[in-house]
Amino acid sequence: MINFLLISIGLSMDTFAVSVATGATIKKLHIHYALRFALFLGFFQALMLLVGWLTGLTVAGYVQNYSHWIAFGLLTLVGGKMIYESTILKDKPNCQPTSFLIVLGLAFATSIDALSVGISFSLLHYRILIPVLILGLVTFSASFIGMYVGDKFGSLFEKKLAFLGGSILIAIGIVNIIKYL
Repeated sequence: MINFLLISIGLSMDTFAVSVATGATIKKLHIHYALRFALFLGFFQALMLLVGWLTGLTVAGYVQNYSHWIAFGLLTLVGGKMIYESTILKDKPNCQPTSFLIVLGLAFATSIDALSVGISFSLLHYRILIPVLILGLVTFSASFIGMYVGDKFGSLFEKKLAFLGGSILIAIGIVNIIKYL
């Protein structure tokens, strides 16, 4: 359960960073916009985790002997990508993401990492219902809070949070490999 919570926190750091940046661009933040934004991001994170898990089930028989290494590789790749992106983030986004299509695009873009983690979960034979619920709730909460942090403090924290989220995912990948060995 603690692993799932830590992974959810790690995965939600990029959505938190996007929410902070989005909140910083909104002139007058209304609660309905923050709720809609957080709902989309939380839903897509949970959905992509489930899709990844289902995808992993179809390939698990072919890669079972290497599954721990693949899971380690995917978590390290996703974490490394988050760390790398945290070093090249712009200080302010160029657009004001208020339209449905932009919110949908941000939700999809920030949930792709959850797809890889879902594949890892299936290769490690984890049950998926609890992780999907935890990730959805953690991401929703992080996104909702991030909107208001961004509204109040701008984009001061977004780079640090993406770096922290990536580091958490890499650490979990290392712990899983250590357990396997």
